[in-house]
Amino acid sequence: MTPQPAEGDPGALPGEAAGARLRAVLFLCGQNSIRSPIAEALAKRMLPKSIFIASAGVRKGPRDPFVDAVLAEENLALENWLPRTLEELEDSFFDLIVTLAPEAHHAALELTRTMPVQVEYWPTLDPSVVEGTREQIMASYRDVRDRLAEQIAERFGAGAFADET
Repeated sequence: MTPQPAEGDPGALPGEAAGARLRAVLFLCGQNSIRSPIAEALAKRMLPKSIFIASAGVRKGPRDPFVDAVLAEENLALENWLPRTLEELEDSFFDLIVTLAPEAHHAALELTRTMPVQVEYWPTLDPSVVEGTREQIMASYRDVRDRLAEQIAERFGAGAFADET
């Protein structure tokens, strides 16, 4: 079950008092080439602009063209975005780190052992392991995109942010 925000404050961290709003969220995966950039793009659309959203990987991977294709289907674009590692982040203060792969989860737990940062693990299939036709591969990327959108909406109560700027 995904933790829910504090009652009365959809941007609050679970278990926190109303008013303890999220200021910064990091999506972390293995290479920052598929899952975490999809989550970053979706969250930037779904959450208030006042929340800083970023993504990174444990290692740097190549930019994946299938990610651009499935985001374009939702009128989203990464534009000049490039994959990056945790070490390459300009800001390292996050209220919440959402990990999308086992190695990312372990890295986040190690990084935050002495920091007051919440870490949540959302196990997410790596669609690049799927073989088949282009349409079969695209279907696996769409599935990841759609599942991440559902998880973001569920976790953050994203519908509640529709009118915020």
